[in-house]
Amino acid sequence: MDAPKPSLTHMRQGPGGEEAHMVDVSGKPVTAREAAARATVVFASGALRDLALDGGGPKGPLAEVVRVAAIQAAKRTGELVPLCHPLGLDHVEVTLSAVGDEAIEVRCVARTTARTGVEMEAMTGAAVGALTVYDMVKGADKGTRIGGVELLSKSGGKSGPWTRGEPT
Repeated sequence: MDAPKPSLTHMRQGPGGEEAHMVDVSGKPVTAREAAARATVVFASGALRDLALDGGGPKGPLAEVVRVAAIQAAKRTGELVPLCHPLGLDHVEVTLSAVGDEAIEVRCVARTTARTGVEMEAMTGAAVGALTVYDMVKGADKGTRIGGVELLSKSGGKSGPWTRGEPT
């Protein structure tokens, strides 16, 4: 027997077939919600990673610019992702940290009290933070690349807490 096909929450049957729609969350209770996500920037040269984390960087104070860009992106997620609900965020925290000798992890945590989760806000913040790192170092390290963007954890709402297991 075949496994049931998973359904996509933002698709429904319309008169002409499947159509995209914004999910109606008006009947859901307002709860405290939090999500954490990360994106990784990998440098061809580990020395540039060290310079970037020390606040230098070819274009100036990288960490502060990345933090502001990621916070701004998280706040604008509803404008960037078409079917995402616009949310008033209570808090966004962005951190940068070294990963091995050649990478920086941009981590974004978003919090709100709302009817829907903040996973997209955390992921958008992490992704735009990583893009900002790339923009600020691309002139000095053409081999820089952005690694995966992934949700690390979420809490709140009907489905409860979830945490990504770390690879072994």
